[in-house]
Amino acid sequence: MCIRDSLMPHFEIHASDVEAAKAFYAGLFGWEFSPMEGGEEMAYHLIEGDQIGMDKGVTGGLMSRMGDAPQPGAPIRGGTMTFEVDDCDERYAWALDNGGAEALPPEDYPGIGRCAYVEDGQGNVVGLIKPVNMER
Repeated sequence: MCIRDSLMPHFEIHASDVEAAKAFYAGLFGWEFSPMEGGEEMAYHLIEGDQIGMDKGVTGGLMSRMGDAPQPGAPIRGGTMTFEVDDCDERYAWALDNGGAEALPPEDYPGIGRCAYVEDGQGNVVGLIKPVNMER
Protein backbone atom coordinates (compact mmCIF):
# COMPACT_ATOMS: atom_id res chain seq x y z
CA MET A 1 0.00 0.00 0.00
CA CYS A 2 1.40 3.43 -0.94
CA ILE A 3 -0.28 5.41 1.81
CA ARG A 4 1.46 5.04 5.14
CA ASP A 5 -1.14 3.58 7.51
CA SER A 6 -2.48 6.05 10.08
CA LEU A 7 0.15 8.69 9.37
CA MET A 8 -1.26 12.19 8.93
CA PRO A 9 1.76 14.50 8.93
CA HIS A 10 0.05 17.78 7.97
CA PHE A 11 -3.13 19.75 8.56
CA GLU A 12 -4.37 23.08 7.24
CA ILE A 13 -6.70 25.77 8.55
CA HIS A 14 -8.48 27.94 5.98
CA ALA A 15 -9.35 31.50 7.03
CA SER A 16 -11.12 34.45 5.43
CA ASP A 17 -8.95 36.80 7.51
CA VAL A 18 -5.48 35.25 7.87
CA GLU A 19 -4.18 37.88 10.29
CA ALA A 20 -7.18 37.49 12.62
CA ALA A 21 -6.81 33.69 12.49
CA LYS A 22 -3.10 33.94 13.31
CA ALA A 23 -3.91 36.09 16.34
CA PHE A 24 -6.65 33.68 17.45
CA TYR A 25 -4.51 30.52 17.22
CA ALA A 26 -1.45 32.26 18.66
CA GLY A 27 -3.54 33.17 21.67
CA LEU A 28 -5.34 29.84 21.91
CA PHE A 29 -2.38 27.48 21.48
CA GLY A 30 0.72 29.68 21.59
CA TRP A 31 1.45 28.93 17.93
CA GLU A 32 3.81 31.04 15.85
CA PHE A 33 3.51 31.51 12.09
CA SER A 34 5.99 32.03 9.27
CA PRO A 35 5.22 32.67 5.59
CA MET A 36 5.94 29.65 3.39
CA GLU A 37 8.11 30.19 0.33
CA GLY A 38 5.98 29.46 -2.74
CA GLY A 39 2.72 30.05 -0.87
CA GLU A 40 2.54 33.83 -1.15
CA GLU A 41 -0.50 33.90 -3.46
CA MET A 42 -2.63 32.15 -0.84
CA ALA A 43 -1.01 33.83 2.20
CA TYR A 44 0.21 30.41 3.34
CA HIS A 45 1.88 30.34 6.77
CA LEU A 46 3.58 27.39 8.44
CA ILE A 47 2.59 26.75 12.06
CA GLU A 48 5.16 26.22 14.81
CA GLY A 49 4.19 25.02 18.28
CA ASP A 50 5.35 22.71 21.05
CA GLN A 51 4.45 19.59 19.04
CA ILE A 52 3.83 21.09 15.60
CA GLY A 53 6.57 22.11 13.16
CA MET A 54 9.10 21.05 10.57
CA ASP A 55 11.21 18.99 12.99
CA LYS A 56 8.25 17.43 14.80
CA GLY A 57 5.79 14.63 14.01
CA VAL A 58 3.16 16.87 12.43
CA THR A 59 3.20 20.13 10.47
CA GLY A 60 0.41 22.61 10.00
CA GLY A 61 -0.49 25.47 7.73
CA LEU A 62 -2.81 28.47 7.87
CA MET A 63 -3.95 29.91 4.57
CA SER A 64 -6.36 32.28 2.92
CA ARG A 65 -9.78 30.73 2.25
CA MET A 66 -10.49 30.25 -1.45
CA GLY A 67 -14.14 31.29 -1.55
CA ASP A 68 -16.88 32.13 0.88
CA ALA A 69 -16.64 31.07 4.49
CA PRO A 70 -19.16 28.48 5.68
CA GLN A 71 -22.07 29.93 7.61
CA PRO A 72 -21.73 29.58 11.39
CA GLY A 73 -23.39 26.38 12.53
CA ALA A 74 -23.16 24.76 9.07
CA PRO A 75 -22.86 20.96 9.33
CA ILE A 76 -19.47 20.76 7.55
CA ARG A 77 -17.00 23.53 8.29
CA GLY A 78 -13.86 21.66 7.24
CA GLY A 79 -10.14 21.65 7.07
CA THR A 80 -7.71 19.71 4.91
CA MET A 81 -5.98 16.50 5.90
CA THR A 82 -2.74 15.80 4.09
CA PHE A 83 -1.31 12.29 3.99
CA GLU A 84 2.27 11.23 3.36
CA VAL A 85 2.70 9.11 0.22
CA ASP A 86 5.63 7.43 -1.54
CA ASP A 87 4.96 9.12 -4.91
CA CYS A 88 2.83 12.27 -5.03
CA ASP A 89 2.42 12.27 -8.82
CA GLU A 90 1.44 8.59 -9.00
CA ARG A 91 -1.16 8.89 -6.21
CA TYR A 92 -2.51 12.11 -7.78
CA ALA A 93 -2.94 10.35 -11.14
CA TRP A 94 -4.59 7.38 -9.41
CA ALA A 95 -7.09 9.70 -7.71
CA LEU A 96 -8.00 11.41 -10.99
CA ASP A 97 -8.43 8.03 -12.67
CA ASN A 98 -10.66 6.77 -9.84
CA GLY A 99 -13.37 9.36 -9.39
CA GLY A 100 -11.33 12.22 -7.93
CA ALA A 101 -10.97 15.69 -9.40
CA GLU A 102 -8.12 18.16 -9.53
CA ALA A 103 -7.92 20.62 -6.65
CA LEU A 104 -4.22 21.54 -6.98
CA PRO A 105 -1.80 19.62 -9.22
CA PRO A 106 1.53 18.33 -7.85
CA GLU A 107 4.03 21.06 -7.10
CA ASP A 108 7.38 21.27 -5.32
CA TYR A 109 7.69 23.55 -2.28
CA PRO A 110 11.29 24.29 -1.21
CA GLY A 111 12.16 22.71 2.11
CA ILE A 112 8.72 21.09 2.37
CA GLY A 113 8.31 18.50 -0.39
CA ARG A 114 6.07 17.68 -3.32
CA CYS A 115 2.37 18.31 -2.63
CA ALA A 116 -0.95 17.92 -4.44
CA TYR A 117 -4.64 18.13 -3.55
CA VAL A 118 -7.57 16.22 -4.98
CA GLU A 119 -11.31 16.30 -4.48
CA ASP A 120 -12.54 12.90 -3.37
CA GLY A 121 -15.86 12.94 -5.23
CA GLN A 122 -17.69 13.41 -1.93
CA GLY A 123 -17.09 17.13 -1.49
CA ASN A 124 -13.82 16.79 0.44
CA VAL A 125 -10.32 17.87 -0.48
CA VAL A 126 -7.47 15.53 0.46
CA GLY A 127 -3.80 16.49 0.40
CA LEU A 128 -0.88 14.29 -0.66
CA ILE A 129 2.72 14.98 0.28
CA LYS A 130 6.08 13.39 -0.30
CA PRO A 131 8.26 15.28 2.20
CA VAL A 132 11.74 16.41 1.19
CA ASN A 133 13.40 14.11 3.74
CA MET A 134 11.22 11.01 3.48
CA GLU A 135 13.36 8.59 5.51
CA ARG A 136 10.53 6.74 7.29
